[in-house]
Amino acid sequence: MASMEENFPRGGIQKKPTEGKTPNTKLERDNLFNVRHEEKSQKRKRRQKDQGKQKKFKADNIGAAKESFVTIEPLMIEALCEGMLLLGCIKEVTDYELVVSLPNGLSGFVPVTQISDAYSKLLSNQVAQGELLEDLNSLVDLYSPGTLVRCIVTTVEKNADGRRSIKLSIDPKKVNKGLNASALASGMLLSGFVSSVEDHGYLIDIGVSGTNAFLPRQKAQNYIKTAKRGSDLKIGQNLNCVIVEIKNEGRVVLLSIDRSEVASSLATERQNWSLSNLLPGLVVKARVQKVAPLGIKLSFLSFFTGIVDFMHMDPEKSTSYSPDQVVKACIISINPTSKVVRLTLRQAFIHPGGSPNQVSNDRIGAVVEESTVKAFYKQFGAVFELDDGTLAFARLKHLSKNRKSFKPGAFKAGCKHKCRIIDYSLMDEMCIVSLKYQIIEARFLQYQDFHTGDVVQGKVFALKPIGMQVRVTDAIKGLVPSLHLADVILKQPEKKYNIGDQVRCRVLECNPAGKKLILTLKKNLVQSKLPVLSNYEDAKPGLITHGFVVCAREFGCIVKFYNDVKGLVPKNELSSEPISCPDKVFHEGQVVKVMVLKCEPQQERLLLSFRLSSKPALDDKKGCTPKKKQEVKYQIGEMVDVKVLKKKDNGLEVSVLEDEGNAIASIPTAHLSDFVATCKLLWHCLQEGDVLPRVMCLSDNGERIILSRKSAVISAVQEEQVVRSFSEIQPGMLLTGYVRNVMPFGVFVEFPFGVTGLAPKVSMSDKFVTDTKDHFVVGQTVIAKVVSTDEEKQRVLLNLKVSECSSGDSAAESFALLNQYFKEMKEIRNLLRRRGESSMTQGLCELVPGKELQLVVQDVKEDGSALFSGSCVTGLTVTATRYHLGDKKIIPGEKTKALILHVDALTSKVYVSLREELLKRRAKQRLTENSQHYAIVQHIAEEFAIVSLKTGQLAAIPIASHFNDTFRFDSEKLKVGQAISATLKVVKENDHGLLLAVQSSAKKNVFVRVRNESETALEEVLATVKHSLSLGDLVTGTVKSVKPTHVTVAIDDKLTGSIHASRILDEVPIGSFPTFTLKAGQKVTARVVGGRDVNTHRYLPITHPHFTQSIPELSIRPSEIEGEVTAVLSRKEDSATKKLGLYSVGQTITCFVKKYNILKNWLEVEVAPDIRGRVPHLLLSLNTKVLKHPEKSFKNGQAISATVTGTDVTETNLCLSLTGIQSLEQGTITVGMVTKVTPHIGLTIALPGGKTGKVSIFHLSDTYMEDPLGDIKAGKIVRCYILSNENGKIQLSLRQSRLNPKSKSKVEDVEITCIKDVKKGQLVRGYVKSVTSSGVFFGLSPSLLGRILFQNVSPYFVQKHSVYEKYLPEGKLLTAKVLGVNGKEKHIELSLLPEDTGMPSILPESLGLPRYDAEEEKREADVREKREQLKVKTKRRIRNSESEQEAKPKKRKICPTDENDSGIEVYYREEEDDDQEEEADKKKSKIRKPGEAPRLQVSVGFTWDEDMNALDIPVLNQKEESSESEEEEDPHSKLKKQTKKEKELEKQKKEKELCKLEAALMDPSRQPQSADDFDRLVLSSPNSSILWLQYMAFHLQATEIEKARAVAERALKTISFREEQEKLNVWVALLNLENMYGTEETLMKVFERAVQYNEPLKVFQHLCDIYANSEKYKQAEELYHTMLKRFRQEKSVWLKYASFLLKQGQTEATHRLLERALKALPTKEHVDVISRFAQLEFHFGDPEHAKALFESTLSSYPKRTDIWSIYIDIMIKHGSQKEVRDIFERVVHLSLAPKKMKFLFKRYLDYEKKFGTTESVLAVKRAALEYVETKSSLADI
Repeated sequence: MASMEENFPRGGIQKKPTEGKTPNTKLERDNLFNVRHEEKSQKRKRRQKDQGKQKKFKADNIGAAKESFVTIEPLMIEALCEGMLLLGCIKEVTDYELVVSLPNGLSGFVPVTQISDAYSKLLSNQVAQGELLEDLNSLVDLYSPGTLVRCIVTTVEKNADGRRSIKLSIDPKKVNKGLNASALASGMLLSGFVSSVEDHGYLIDIGVSGTNAFLPRQKAQNYIKTAKRGSDLKIGQNLNCVIVEIKNEGRVVLLSIDRSEVASSLATERQNWSLSNLLPGLVVKARVQKVAPLGIKLSFLSFFTGIVDFMHMDPEKSTSYSPDQVVKACIISINPTSKVVRLTLRQAFIHPGGSPNQVSNDRIGAVVEESTVKAFYKQFGAVFELDDGTLAFARLKHLSKNRKSFKPGAFKAGCKHKCRIIDYSLMDEMCIVSLKYQIIEARFLQYQDFHTGDVVQGKVFALKPIGMQVRVTDAIKGLVPSLHLADVILKQPEKKYNIGDQVRCRVLECNPAGKKLILTLKKNLVQSKLPVLSNYEDAKPGLITHGFVVCAREFGCIVKFYNDVKGLVPKNELSSEPISCPDKVFHEGQVVKVMVLKCEPQQERLLLSFRLSSKPALDDKKGCTPKKKQEVKYQIGEMVDVKVLKKKDNGLEVSVLEDEGNAIASIPTAHLSDFVATCKLLWHCLQEGDVLPRVMCLSDNGERIILSRKSAVISAVQEEQVVRSFSEIQPGMLLTGYVRNVMPFGVFVEFPFGVTGLAPKVSMSDKFVTDTKDHFVVGQTVIAKVVSTDEEKQRVLLNLKVSECSSGDSAAESFALLNQYFKEMKEIRNLLRRRGESSMTQGLCELVPGKELQLVVQDVKEDGSALFSGSCVTGLTVTATRYHLGDKKIIPGEKTKALILHVDALTSKVYVSLREELLKRRAKQRLTENSQHYAIVQHIAEEFAIVSLKTGQLAAIPIASHFNDTFRFDSEKLKVGQAISATLKVVKENDHGLLLAVQSSAKKNVFVRVRNESETALEEVLATVKHSLSLGDLVTGTVKSVKPTHVTVAIDDKLTGSIHASRILDEVPIGSFPTFTLKAGQKVTARVVGGRDVNTHRYLPITHPHFTQSIPELSIRPSEIEGEVTAVLSRKEDSATKKLGLYSVGQTITCFVKKYNILKNWLEVEVAPDIRGRVPHLLLSLNTKVLKHPEKSFKNGQAISATVTGTDVTETNLCLSLTGIQSLEQGTITVGMVTKVTPHIGLTIALPGGKTGKVSIFHLSDTYMEDPLGDIKAGKIVRCYILSNENGKIQLSLRQSRLNPKSKSKVEDVEITCIKDVKKGQLVRGYVKSVTSSGVFFGLSPSLLGRILFQNVSPYFVQKHSVYEKYLPEGKLLTAKVLGVNGKEKHIELSLLPEDTGMPSILPESLGLPRYDAEEEKREADVREKREQLKVKTKRRIRNSESEQEAKPKKRKICPTDENDSGIEVYYREEEDDDQEEEADKKKSKIRKPGEAPRLQVSVGFTWDEDMNALDIPVLNQKEESSESEEEEDPHSKLKKQTKKEKELEKQKKEKELCKLEAALMDPSRQPQSADDFDRLVLSSPNSSILWLQYMAFHLQATEIEKARAVAERALKTISFREEQEKLNVWVALLNLENMYGTEETLMKVFERAVQYNEPLKVFQHLCDIYANSEKYKQAEELYHTMLKRFRQEKSVWLKYASFLLKQGQTEATHRLLERALKALPTKEHVDVISRFAQLEFHFGDPEHAKALFESTLSSYPKRTDIWSIYIDIMIKHGSQKEVRDIFERVVHLSLAPKKMKFLFKRYLDYEKKFGTTESVLAVKRAALEYVETKSSLADI
């Protein structure tokens, strides 16, 4: 013993203590050292075998001493100390910390700096560099809730509020500090963190100094697949590592993180674990030493002792533990001070790498009405069983309000209490509950309970510079920003608020994820009763609410609401009076009441107004009209027909005919036409009652509807050539609008949808603008080009110059204007003809230009003009100018002939001519379109001029060439008598007697420069100079300006030429900018290669007669200057088509970038001066980065190489490609744009050339992800690999292995193209397709499905398929094992069982489902017993079968025993032949438990009948049938003949079975179990809609929607036409089905059919109910509007809609509806309708308003006792006794018929008997007696 004492001196000194004198702590320490001593003795035992007698070292005494001092109790926070090791589970992950759940309901946090050294180093580098690092992933990316981690306590400190805070670290250097290189052993399970990613694996930091740990990639692949966190491990990621191999004495360690290896790891004695290096999370085999009330004491690893408290015992075995029982346990904590080791026996922890069960978030905060006490521990708390069977723990302090009120007797086992779940402890797999009344009744328990707008009480906690902290609950604090401390900004808030003050706040914003709660103390906001605006979708026009000003500037105020919703109040909406400086009137933080004018939720734009008073004023002024108007909301661009109600000075007041005149609108005079003159004329001609068709809604703000007849504006809206918001505006756009205001500095132009821009004075016209009013008038139609936009100030700058806004074809534009003008004039003439009120009007209609009149000269004026009169022009002013009198000398009274030139209907003037050349009759010549004629101007009107041709015919030519062409100098104006050249456009005289022509461009006097849409703008106005240059001339000039695609050259003082970018260099380097090689002021020598027309800027041939008046096109190419010129521009009038025909498809050309057109998504380029091209977006590059921002990649003027692919539709531009000609053949790589994302299916992608392709979810990536389409949105540019291109269907792949095969990146999920790629035993991943009655269908590739039988889904037996649907939703990513492949039938059988895949079970153990294994053992026992009882003739077969069966794998069975069981047993065996299957089936058919229902036996291999009709036959016992079929199939059975007795017995059995079967089928209580059952039932009762609906529900439960639809269609065809109600029931069911599972389109089709075959009203009402029940309120409201129009006379419709509105809380809308109902319904229905509305108001709306309705009705109809009775009944239910008695008193004093009075007195008496007193009953009787006496006395008189 002496030698032993030397080795263990401390243990030896204290080995025999006296129990009474030794302190407990010392004894405990000594005992621990004795245990260590025992450990060393065990080691020495192996070294010194000869000293066997000294091994024991009095272990028995030590154990006895230890037992008496180690206490078993839960871990308390007071027991935690620095350095304590714990196993924790991540509860929450934020950017800066991990919240970790610890054992026994504790929790701590891990700062971001306590992860690992490698991760901390990356953090430091990022902070130092100040930019994000690619390698650094956030904690959210690295960790997820539910992950188990080993941690060490670094500090336990108290917070400011007195709570203890546990700070943890998961750094391996701290957690594994007890380990050294020599202590490492193979099989050890450690925590490791990725410190570096290498080519062949990963360097892992395990915290052991001097040891390098390496993880090969192949050992990590399985983990990476199942972790679903990307294709690679990340630095800082926590891993459970198993040591596979140790090299160089522990300096190099090879690890594995394979889930199967980690899960099977077990700590053993061989790994030399000691108390100093023991780690939490280790799974050990332990032996029970002692079972105590508070837990269990265990021994493990031979010489360690640990404890398991009551919270960590396996709940299923908590009462079955006994001493010496061997159990699996997991270490959860090691205390370095007290040396106490704690373990858990819970199943979730005894498999390393697993995770504990979690609870749904909505469970936290739930109140459980009845929870049963399972156990009570007087020092710690109580364990409860909740209503769902789960266990929960309540700490002692949460069992009662305080210690005094605590009664232990109330917590005996079985007692029931009400509690509330306040938390969930992941490490204990228990809910934490509280029984405190204040917590159970608390309104707010967690951040999720707060909603914006909630009013809360709080206590001031702290005052800080940013605001004030308010404690709302014990655990939740909110912040009141400085701006919200009061209605005004407080400079010294500490004077108003003291810490501890109670305050009443309102929630401004709540972010549960970020644990952020923002409050306000502004009194006006807290007390506001107006609606809370917390999202942009709720901001409906007309909504009035409170907000607060956050910014006041010169443009207006920005007002903020709840949830950071903000909007703009423009300057003009701040007040009814103009406010020049809003910042002086409004201050930051001011609470204001605002009204919503307009909202765009997608752009998060909100337009508001402070002007609230105008709306009530309108209501007062116009009575009910505004209400009617607000009911109808018209969309901008909607076309309506209107009727003129009233003519006003500024326009017309009209009513919309579609709304039966309820909607009142106005048409401003300027919006009657695009032409100013026509506007005035139309206003003058229209009268009240006239109808104007096809007028467009321009704006509808709820108060006033503005309409427009401007055809140009209407066309722009209908062709979508408009912008709906500021964000859609792009520079370069051409937009049609109208002048809103003309200011001295420019013109404001407004466009449809309210966008406004400014055209400055310099951009108004190509001419110099002296006075802006000379150019434009308010309301005039214009076309504007967007120059620039200012996002911040929301300003748009415009250009109205004709040269910028013209399309380039001035002749076509001017003719279109002229044509539209005469079209509108024709409408006015027809209007006047139809009216025909006066002879003057009729005369105006008959007078047309070109008509000869017999007139009498009335007067000759001093200026030479004459006035005429005549019978045909009575009431009109007829005049002829001096020019049109010709050489004739006329005197008053003289008769003469005259020719009408023009009729002005507005002024009633007729202009005539007496000139001989016009009156001379000529034979009409045949004219041709586009022929040019010499013409003389005869008359000039406002919009056009009348010219005469040599043929004597009159024609009209437009004065303006464009909407914006409004001003011309006197020298440019046409003059009467002037000769011009006109091009005929219409050769047939119109209704006005005129031909239509345009002025030929070559002869125009007016210089208006226009250009092609793609032509580059020139700053200089090139002077019109006649020159003598010809093709090939050499000229010298000076560069004036350099533009991207051309250079302007001054040839001399007056002449200017142009050099195109293609005419500068002979060989243009790709990517260069040729024009920038020249500088302004540089002298150049150039050769003339062509000319450009001054007016049209089109290129002219040299032979053109006006070439000498063109702008010379020059070239400075060295080859053209030195040699002969070959001018492309010198051909004769070549068309654009011929020029483009010079280029062939596939030809490579050099072109020059002009600009990228954002609207059209193409790149515009110039090939030559007169040839332009376009490159579509997807043909710009194969680089997706270039395609994302093409405008940044291509600079104007840059030379690029392109391939010709053809010409565009107009054949005026070349179609080009920068990526060559895309063949789209199989195997090629191209780019595309995502156009549609289809959930669980894949993508639709637009490809170059206008083609589209499809991408399956299996081809999105080489690694399948849980939500593969989550990050992909429409518009994304992607590279695609073309898998196939057949029959116009293109299949694509986005896999990197396809797109970049050289990268050789690891393909996680290999492509499966056909069934040959699938091998038996292979692990495959895929997505769940559907769950049907025959199993789970599992997608392996776009064309390949596998099936998983239910027995292969999970080891648990499931009664309801809905459980599978919950845990196996469509699109869920899973790993499965291939059990079998049938190549012929293309069938694949798969398994998801944990033993097959190595993954956790799909169904969690917490569901408490029975396992198949237990059932299987019982069945095997039954089989062995029954074998001995089988008949002699089958013994040999059974014996042979048994011998074969032993050599084969065990069969897997499904033995469902639940009440929903189909009566089918399914057996599935691998590698067994058919004979064995038949024999096994035969044996099984004879083996059955006593009392078990007979079962249909089916052997299932690959059965793919999805309906499973073969298995669903409702047979109670088919034993004999099964036997017969087996005997037929088995050749051996035919050889053995049955004896006569056996045959007789068999016959009797068959008869009994048939009797049983018939009885079962005839049982009326039997429920149908299959489709066949339902078919039999509907055949017997074909007109029963209930059966048909049950049949549909049967299919819907199996999610077989199409079959349910088919059943419904069958029902509709089968049910007799006389059974209308039965048919209607089926229609309603079909509508419900389409609403739940179909689309809006399919629902509408069914609805339309239903309306045709049933009473429409009933169908409408049912669909309304369906919409309301499914919370589709918008659709329901639209349907009700339709019903009100269609069934106006149906009282039920109005009442049903009223009920719907009241349930939605729309009381005001209900009041308006009542008014409409009374107008629409007959008078006799009014009283009943009002009564019914009032009843609805009582139930769902405002009771006071309901009372008012009843009172007003009864005051008008006092003798309606039925109304009185209803009123009394309702008041008895809802009113006070005083109110009811008052009504009765009024009623009994009415003068009614005696019979009615008797009824009312009886009601009164019954009421008093029930609710009154004896005195009140007597009072009623006296009143009745008085009434009778009064009546009798009157009768006597």
